[in-house]
Amino acid sequence: MGSFSIWHWLLVLVVILILFGAGKLPKVAGDLASGIKNFRKGMKEETEENKDAAKDAGVIQQTAAAPQAGATAAGTTAQAGATSDKPAQH
Repeated sequence: MGSFSIWHWLLVLVVILILFGAGKLPKVAGDLASGIKNFRKGMKEETEENKDAAKDAGVIQQTAAAPQAGATAAGTTAQAGATSDKPAQH
């Protein structure tokens, strides 16, 4: 019941031929092929854009992390100097 026999596929082929005609089938197939090519091209371009964006984001994160690292190191030395001689004041 769930599988299609050769007769089912032949019936589908006949219906397609009746709907589109023999002359329109190559045009329809060509349009379908060009649509698939354009889709693949778009996906490839999108992937390249995502890689470029990720690379740019990595550069931005690295440059943003550099000043924070310096501020953390300065804060640690200030805390270490404060706690060595005097008790912490809150």
